[in-house]
Amino acid sequence: MVDRLKDKVAIVFGAGGPPGEWSNGKATSVAFGREGAAVVCVDRIAEAAEEAAQVIRAEGHQAIAVVAEVTETEQVNRAVQVGIEHFGRVDILHNNVGVASPGGPLELDDAAFQRTMDINVGSVHRTVRAVLPHFLKQGSGAIVNVSSLAAIRWSGYSYFAYYASKAAVNHATVAIALQYAEKGIRANAIMPGVIDTPLVYKQISAQYSSVEEMVAARSRAVPMKRPGSPWDIAGAAVFLASDEANFITGVCLPVDGGHACVMPGLV
Repeated sequence: MVDRLKDKVAIVFGAGGPPGEWSNGKATSVAFGREGAAVVCVDRIAEAAEEAAQVIRAEGHQAIAVVAEVTETEQVNRAVQVGIEHFGRVDILHNNVGVASPGGPLELDDAAFQRTMDINVGSVHRTVRAVLPHFLKQGSGAIVNVSSLAAIRWSGYSYFAYYASKAAVNHATVAIALQYAEKGIRANAIMPGVIDTPLVYKQISAQYSSVEEMVAARSRAVPMKRPGSPWDIAGAAVFLASDEANFITGVCLPVDGGHACVMPGLV
């Protein structure tokens, strides 16, 4: 389908990715553009934001790049304001920022725990706070937060702060959805399972003897026996942001090849 987001403006926090590679955020930004949205591509790395915007523009769609750090309120507010000044409005907020600090309760110090919570949950607070006045004024808006399957189940990795933060993202999404449901504002979360993204190779591969072993082990854990791709996350994000989902709010949607439905060790 095309034009499911026609005449809408989307702002994507975490829109970048490694040069020439596809992250969840970059794929979602491009998917939004392909469906007719004008896209504000926000990333803390200027080159990453610009690359995402360039891909969208090269395909004949509208996009701008904005640099912002999601832990800085003023930068988040400015990114939203720049998008509104350029495109005249904002209709969709997509949050795709996250970090996984390794370690359990004994290994994590206060700084690492707080940093993970500030980035993963604090980013949702800051970005939602920045767009809500505009959504309330126009009586509509769609928020899509990228959480994780780790919000609801053990992933096999020792990431205590990540589990806690993504569980908080889930419930924060539900709280936003219910508080503003009567105002025409929807909020949903996506919980990616085993997705083949560049970040996985940086943050998880060291726990295996080889990249091949990591890919094989992760694939075995999924009922479909393969990882998903960033485009699977992008497809879910487009649907939840579109009017096709206009009666869907407060949902935390697994995009995981059935992973959430099975007991560990039984796939």
